[in-house]
Amino acid sequence: MKLVRYGPKGREKPGLVDPDGKLRDLSRHLYDTDHLALSEESLHKFCSIDPGILGKVEGTHRFGVPLRRVGKCVCIGLNYTDHAAETNSKPPKEPIIFMKATSSLCGPNDPIIVPKDSVKTDWEVELAVIIGRKTRHVSEDEALDCVAGYAIMNDVSEREFQIERGGQWVKGKSCDNFGPLGPWLVTRDDVPDPQVLELWLDVNGERMQTGSTANMIFSVRTIISYVSRFITLYPCDVISTGTPAGVGLGKKPPRFLKTGDVVTLGVSGLGQQRQECVAWSPST
Repeated sequence: MKLVRYGPKGREKPGLVDPDGKLRDLSRHLYDTDHLALSEESLHKFCSIDPGILGKVEGTHRFGVPLRRVGKCVCIGLNYTDHAAETNSKPPKEPIIFMKATSSLCGPNDPIIVPKDSVKTDWEVELAVIIGRKTRHVSEDEALDCVAGYAIMNDVSEREFQIERGGQWVKGKSCDNFGPLGPWLVTRDDVPDPQVLELWLDVNGERMQTGSTANMIFSVRTIISYVSRFITLYPCDVISTGTPAGVGLGKKPPRFLKTGDVVTLGVSGLGQQRQECVAWSPST
């Protein structure tokens, strides 16, 4: 099942995308896609609804973040061997955890805002995991049972802010619109194995990233189990699981985003995103 939130920013309504790719309105059955909607009982109820009885939403609509309110966004760094190599980093012995401010999250096709004074805004296609239940010290064997679904994340990053300005990575990862998420949340029953998904990303139609979750250093189940040792996870928390090779920082010479560039990206079975890069201004 593909759960979405559609409509103008701040006024999104819950919906689902039916097997024919048509947008259907869920608002009579669901107030919004929040922590209550991600419970096993709720997801089972939505899966049992015949999409044909739901109102068809005509026309073209903006998709927002597929969750009403993300509790926290946990990210995993250097989780693909080829990406670690292109950044001249050793593969980590344990997952590298950092946080991305939830204020950076935006709809999947909202613009990437190139920050004021930015010189190294970069792209990263990633598989995002949406947690569906309280998760603490979970075993790897049971970790995937804690997942409500999956989505695409573009972990947009400003490399100078991240690497050259002191401190940790957070400020290079958390600028406004640095976290396009969606277009929808695909429930875990439609993703039986998160380690066989293909990822890709283009800039202005040129392929930059091609990868597979099969090449993760730490699998999704390992990541969830590991993070839950240190941080209690709750419904509507998001874990972004790392990116394969092909980021701008790793190009020779490095290549970064500029105003007017168009980024398209996707993960098999989870849809696609499209973002146009725009310059920061006081009104953005």
